[in-house]
Amino acid sequence: MIEIESHPWPPFIPEGARVLIMGTFPPQAKRWSMDFYYPNRTNDFWKVCGLLFLGDKDALLSDNKKSYDLDKIKSLMREKHIALNDTVRKARRLKGNASDKFLEVVEPVPLFELLSEMPDCKSVATTGEKAAGIVAELTDTDIPKMGEMTSTILSVPEYRIDGEKLEIWRMPSTSRAYPLPVEQKAEYYARLFRHLNIL
Repeated sequence: MIEIESHPWPPFIPEGARVLIMGTFPPQAKRWSMDFYYPNRTNDFWKVCGLLFLGDKDALLSDNKKSYDLDKIKSLMREKHIALNDTVRKARRLKGNASDKFLEVVEPVPLFELLSEMPDCKSVATTGEKAAGIVAELTDTDIPKMGEMTSTILSVPEYRIDGEKLEIWRMPSTSRAYPLPVEQKAEYYARLFRHLNIL
């Protein structure tokens, strides 16, 4: 039997969160450079944020350049009202690696419960194809093209969500395995952040 892993972190929900950015599932702990979302030193997510918000793709690295400055990251996410969580709460790694291709979803995130905690959040953005597919399934929507969004009207009375419009964006994966330069990935994310008036 392949072990079922539970997501290691609670959702990061800053006050006034306006967008929820969702990956799939963290890599194994041995690949972490910090105890937080997008922990792999080679993942481009924090480089994209550094480039767009601080003008330097290495701005969120720690002084030793071997990990990220978690205090600086959390401060930036609070300032920009960006919430973070992943689309999978429990999973099995069928090949023992971080590849989404070999990740079996055992339990997806309770997306509507999560959104009910963020009354100002009207946009979800996924980082990668598998995350986009999971959100599409949960919201009964089509998967948007890369860098684009679709929208839906949510009616989930049990979570006090009724008649609210939700934008669902699909961003490129920030994994180093996705062969696109950081600067080009950043262009996609810039479109999202400008639309939300946080860039």
